[in-house]
Formats: sequence, C-alpha cells, structure tokens
Amino acid sequence: MSIEAKMLAVSMAGHDKGKTYVVTETDGDTVLLSDGRLRPLDKPKRKNTKHVQLIRHLPQELLAQMEQIGTDADIRRILSDYNRVDQQEE
Repeated sequence: MSIEAKMLAVSMAGHDKGKTYVVTETDGDTVLLSDGRLRPLDKPKRKNTKHVQLIRHLPQELLAQMEQIGTDADIRRILSDYNRVDQQEE
C-alpha cells in the first residue's frame, strides 16, 4: 500500500519516535506530517517514508473524519479520537 495524503502514520525514527501524525502530502520519498499543534498544516514536518509506519486499520468514523480535514483543529480531533480508540483496544 502506498502512502497517500489523509492517512495516519507513526514516526519510527528521530526525536519524535512513536508520535502519531496525519500525512498531509506526499512527495516521492518524503511525506509531510502534521499533528495540529507543534506541526500545524502550514508548517508540516518533512520525513523520509522509510522512517514512518502507516496505520492501516482505522474505524469507519475516523475514516469519515479524515475526508473532512481542513484545519489544525480537525487534525487534533482525529488524533485524539484515534488515541482514545487505540487505548480501548489494549
């Protein structure tokens, strides 16, 4: 599966290892990542694709929210909902 915009990914390397982001854009071997706080939509983090892991299994309601991304608040809400769902599964 290729990496596309509006997917969730976890950083696997670097000082932000383990942090979850929303992929906002792809550019060859790099992706632009946003968390809505430290890395807003207008200042995304550039990361090599081999240093991120995609989150492939997402609930339907989260996928629906991902289609509506337009602001940093949307990204924060999606990440918050994902973390809540992820903790319930453990």
